[in-house]
Amino acid sequence: MLSFFGRETFAKATAPLGRALVSTGLTPDAMTLIGTTASIVAAVTLFPTDHLFWGTIVIWLFVMFDMLDGAMARARGGGTRYGAVLDATCDRVADGAIFGALAWWSVYHEHSKHLFVATLVVLVTSQVISYAKARAEASGLSADGGIIERPDRLVIVLVGAGFTGIGGYFGIEWLTYAVYVAMYILAVLSIVTVFQRVLAVRNSAGARDVIAPVTKADSDTAK
Repeated sequence: MLSFFGRETFAKATAPLGRALVSTGLTPDAMTLIGTTASIVAAVTLFPTDHLFWGTIVIWLFVMFDMLDGAMARARGGGTRYGAVLDATCDRVADGAIFGALAWWSVYHEHSKHLFVATLVVLVTSQVISYAKARAEASGLSADGGIIERPDRLVIVLVGAGFTGIGGYFGIEWLTYAVYVAMYILAVLSIVTVFQRVLAVRNSAGARDVIAPVTKADSDTAK
């Protein structure tokens, strides 16, 4: 994760903390659930009530907490398939809560249709980006890459929300538009990434091989 800084750099930096957490008896799956639950609660309680700055701080803290599950898995000698699926699923739910809460805020506090639409675009495309990769990998194809990934989305949206919160607290009007800029940028880049991933799948080896239709005999055998 953290494509801004590099996965390898982040892995090395968190390795000691991962080993320390494993020694306490916590499991990577527990870290995933704790971090995700706290992020969701913070998003749906703080963002809709116009506490963007504190919402950003709390969410960022627990997003980083959640990211330690990988370091813990490496410290234990490797993760599990279940852990990987759980982590990916929780990431999607947390993203939905964050962008859904911002969409609510954009309607009931900002009364901005444009911001609402941009946030909705990001909410939908963020799920599509992840689904495209998962579906491609399940089909034995590649859908890696894209101009923006989950860590990038989180950095951009939380920086935008945080600065908007600061602008609101200190009466700095121009700073309150930070989340608008963040969401408009994310909406455009997320749409581009969807197309990039679809093209990556299209250009994968075997992507356009003809799939034999499932016959009744095959269906009966599968049962």
